[in-house]
Amino acid sequence: MTKNDKKQDMAARAAWMYYIGGQTQNQIADVLGVSRQVAQRLVAAASEMELVQVRISHTVAQCASLAEQMKQTFGLTRCQVVPSAGLPAETVQHMITVSAAEEIEWAVQPEEPQIIALGSGRTLRGAVKEMSEISRPQHSCLSRIGAIASDGSCTLYDVSLSLAEKTSGKYFILPAPLFADNQEDREVWCNHRIYKLINEQTALADVTFIGIGHISFQCPLYTGGFITAEDVQRLLDAGAVAEINGHFIDNNGDRLPDILDSRCTSIALQRSPSRQLTAFAGGEDKFQAVQAVLRGKWINGLVTDETTAERLLQDNT
Repeated sequence: MTKNDKKQDMAARAAWMYYIGGQTQNQIADVLGVSRQVAQRLVAAASEMELVQVRISHTVAQCASLAEQMKQTFGLTRCQVVPSAGLPAETVQHMITVSAAEEIEWAVQPEEPQIIALGSGRTLRGAVKEMSEISRPQHSCLSRIGAIASDGSCTLYDVSLSLAEKTSGKYFILPAPLFADNQEDREVWCNHRIYKLINEQTALADVTFIGIGHISFQCPLYTGGFITAEDVQRLLDAGAVAEINGHFIDNNGDRLPDILDSRCTSIALQRSPSRQLTAFAGGEDKFQAVQAVLRGKWINGLVTDETTAERLLQDNT
């Protein structure tokens, strides 16, 4: 790497922290190990080099290298890694959300009609909120996970409608609760004509975006009223570390059988997907969950952070 490349790389990292992460110049200086004056010049240099538009147009070299290593190591077709070294968790989460918005924008850009299937989650919802409006009324946005809790309320993290609003596209909701009251009710929901239609369409999706959940008493499935405290404890005792589309994954990346499976109405994911299936997740609390999902080959695309990527690669050696 030349001296000019290093300067550009430092400027890009400073720009990520300042414009996306909301860090002050003093905080940037501390993280990069430079004086406040140098940090100020780096932020200014990023603008002068035209690296800063609405988003940072230059990828930090270390992050780009990690993304390529992630692709090769885990068989991913798409991967983005955002800076995270020395940054607080909420800043890292915001950076992942912004980068995830770029991935969704990439997916909706084509003029030809696209089918975009979506799971749920905070990062996914935040990414749709961050993305620019792109008029694509020819696109279809499909939810592959039921958004109704046991009390009849709907989750705030259903994103298909939000994406349809951003694209002026068609919106298709999966007409079912995430977990039916019992197995018989599940059969009724899943045999509905509209449910079957959505199921058929998701199999044809050009791209799917999902979140990766972790299992704890702070996870959205529990705090949102979809599962009980007994469910959480049982899943933890059984070794569940991740959740995707209402299905539970153990540390080896395998589906963990649970009594909730007989009530889950979401459209199941398949290992080693042939079409693009990208997850958005990172941070220390999600590390084990992301690792398990990668081990199981449930996804072929990932947006994550620098520290998580480094740990994933290190643990895989």
